[in-house]
Amino acid sequence: MHKFNSIIEQVHESFETRTKVRDEMLKQARFLTRHCANAIRAVHRMEHETAQQHIAEARTLATSLSQNQDEHPDFFYAGYTQDALKEYAEAHLTYAFVNHQPIPTPEAINLEPVAYLKGMAEAAGELRRRSLDVLRQGDSDEAIYLLDTMDEIYTALVTMDYPNAITGGLRRMTDILRSIVERTRGDLTMSLRQERLEARLRVFEEKLAKRSAA
Repeated sequence: MHKFNSIIEQVHESFETRTKVRDEMLKQARFLTRHCANAIRAVHRMEHETAQQHIAEARTLATSLSQNQDEHPDFFYAGYTQDALKEYAEAHLTYAFVNHQPIPTPEAINLEPVAYLKGMAEAAGELRRRSLDVLRQGDSDEAIYLLDTMDEIYTALVTMDYPNAITGGLRRMTDILRSIVERTRGDLTMSLRQERLEARLRVFEEKLAKRSAA
């Protein structure tokens, strides 16, 4: 009986330890997601220093989460952890794309391919938002660059033709991205046509004004 009680006590200690680890990882995942959201918001506002600060905080949290990969793989590969790491990839990639910087590799930000690619798909959605913002500001060239980048991302992701068990549902995100790219292409096309029409009208009005003055 003494041996039985000893075994049960060891199980209690193991569960207590794992519960503390899980709770800490949950807290880190929440903070990581928050910093990434704030970084992306700062990117859209062109607040570069603020974005970099949040990304730096996110990097510390992502590194801490990754330290549990070997000892607690069930927690590390749980949905809440992987979702937070996907957000981390999205923040990094959105910052790089918007600021025309080289994109970081998965190794450079210590991410596995699935979280990295899912973050890339999400980043493409942020590029649509940025594209519409710059269109309103009259910067068609930047909007075209952003659409081309979205197109390249989709073209790359659609080649990942592997089972969902391998990619973690990347195919569904890629299908959604396709519709986002097409909507953005349509919005940009309409905007460019409107821009050209307005330019022609201005030229026509200037000609009329000259004839009236003569």
